[in-house]
Amino acid sequence: MKASGQLQVVQLPYCNSQQVFAQVASEPWAIFLDSGVTAANRHVSRKHADYDVMAIRPEATLVFKAGEAEVNRLNANAPADNSSLDNNKSHSSDSASCERMAGDPIELLRQLLPDSASVDCTEYADSYLPGVLGYFSYDLGRYFEQLPDLAKDDEQLPELAAAYYPVVLVNDHRKQEARVMSIDPTGAHQATVAYWCDLLAAQAGELHEEPDGVSDREPGVDTWVAKGIEDNMSQASYLQRFNKVQAYIRAGDCYQVNLTKRFSAKVKGDGWDTYCALRNASPAPYGSYMNLGFAQILSNSPESFIQCRNRKVVTSPIKGTRPRDYRSKYKDRQSADQLINSTKDRAENLMIVDLMRNDLSRCCELGSVKVPKLFALHSFANVHHLISTITGVLKADLDALDLLRQCFPGGSITGAPKIRAMQIIEELEPHRRGLYCGSIGYLGINGDLETNITIRTMVFKDGVVRFSAGGGLVLDSLPDEEFQELNDKASVMRQMIRVTQSKP
Repeated sequence: MKASGQLQVVQLPYCNSQQVFAQVASEPWAIFLDSGVTAANRHVSRKHADYDVMAIRPEATLVFKAGEAEVNRLNANAPADNSSLDNNKSHSSDSASCERMAGDPIELLRQLLPDSASVDCTEYADSYLPGVLGYFSYDLGRYFEQLPDLAKDDEQLPELAAAYYPVVLVNDHRKQEARVMSIDPTGAHQATVAYWCDLLAAQAGELHEEPDGVSDREPGVDTWVAKGIEDNMSQASYLQRFNKVQAYIRAGDCYQVNLTKRFSAKVKGDGWDTYCALRNASPAPYGSYMNLGFAQILSNSPESFIQCRNRKVVTSPIKGTRPRDYRSKYKDRQSADQLINSTKDRAENLMIVDLMRNDLSRCCELGSVKVPKLFALHSFANVHHLISTITGVLKADLDALDLLRQCFPGGSITGAPKIRAMQIIEELEPHRRGLYCGSIGYLGINGDLETNITIRTMVFKDGVVRFSAGGGLVLDSLPDEEFQELNDKASVMRQMIRVTQSKP
């Protein structure tokens, strides 16, 4: 795709992202990249993301599944159709063109981004710009590495889904302003620009406060309803798999394996309402809501994967978890101190730091890979985590998609060594992970990249919601503690499903 012209920026009043996106959340291919800023925490000092990004009405979409991509070039300002490669439907007449093509998924995605080398983005280099937004499932890694095909794929989620948005709305929490950013040389998307402007103008007097009850919703209110929640691994079954991991470690096959179990439920209710409840119960710095027609994605992720801005690369793996205790500040602090001083958790974290240093070294300039932060404590709504930071400078002959390919999926959710850990995961986990442990992200017209790790993420497809939780196993792991950690991580997502005795 070719693009020319200049970056157009319309300055708007600072807004409440949740209220604004609620007006467009039902549109297919509506995407909200959420930094977790709510009415309750808006004035709290943040260590993480400073921007929310909202995007609707893409110019082109790409859905990749089973080695084939469906690429749709859409009419400007027409809401995208609900169809997808996933359910074998074709686009309606709203779609200007539809192509099916096979090939390398990263190369196909690269073609989706326009050539915007002539566009001057310098003034907003630290912000988000128009570009490609979408997800990369964990199973996309099968196209980069040789892995066995053992786990059941009952979800049938496309491995990659992304779209090019020439217009995005950016809510800047740092500067307390909103901006409509667009690159639209033909003027075809000016109606979308005007739509965002009109939407914010209409709500300008109401956006600084949440509606009554939103910021203190009780779990189960405006969430999904289900008859029950199932999982694919009992405690006894988990113990069997735990012991197999231990045997592999003792045999020298690996040092660490991330073992997860999946939860699922047949539900009724609205995905956006559930996401609002989720983000208010547990604000997360790398969250996202995606309404893709074939599935709704609700990500409450606290973990960044790869950031690449102006060729400066940052990855921040999480490894080490303790539950929070709001009944007692002393006990909560004690839990955090135990994590900070845990030899086991620090060793796990260091294994992944070494793995990510190795991944970055394949893509970054010689000698540029550093570890400026090691074992830093970060406290979120429900858990404490240890997070380390690794940085580097991208090689001159590579771009951000090359970087993503070399590092995907993130080592914090596989284990070490990565490929052997992924082979063991395929052997031991009953179902394919799908989007869980993949990434949701953004690729700007200037080549910048930002992605999360899709943990704490719920996928609603064909009437069923699925979500998973896992943890890294090492030689001195204790099975009961590890199994409890899974439940701790899954707790806030389970609370988003109200279980009844009647059929949903």
